[in-house]
Amino acid sequence: MTLIEKTGALIVGYDLIDNDHDEFIGLLNKLDAADNANFPALFQQLYEQSERHFERENELMKQFSYSGETEHKGEHQRVLGEFKQFKSRVDKGLIAFGRSFVKDRLPQWFGLHVATMDSALAAHINKQTEA
Repeated sequence: MTLIEKTGALIVGYDLIDNDHDEFIGLLNKLDAADNANFPALFQQLYEQSERHFERENELMKQFSYSGETEHKGEHQRVLGEFKQFKSRVDKGLIAFGRSFVKDRLPQWFGLHVATMDSALAAHINKQTEA
């Protein structure tokens, strides 16, 4: 079973962001299916991918003078903080905590974040580049 399916609701219409989202979805689904031996390395990959993804979005917000930058960046920091807490548990061998985060927390957060903050950012960028 796939944890997250890529649907139209998860496409924001700006390639750089959509490509990062595709990578996030792929890693999240791999994590859900991973055995305990492979889980920590994949969790690390997802964490690092999220850091890079958020940094790219942060740069886009700055580049395009996005008015929602402070709130959006704050959400990135909050999620990375949560990630770090679960990563420390996974690093100690407490895989069940990481699995819970991957299965019960990240999919819901991701769907909401894409539908609200990332969609608004993409719409702003697209409007700026059309002008």
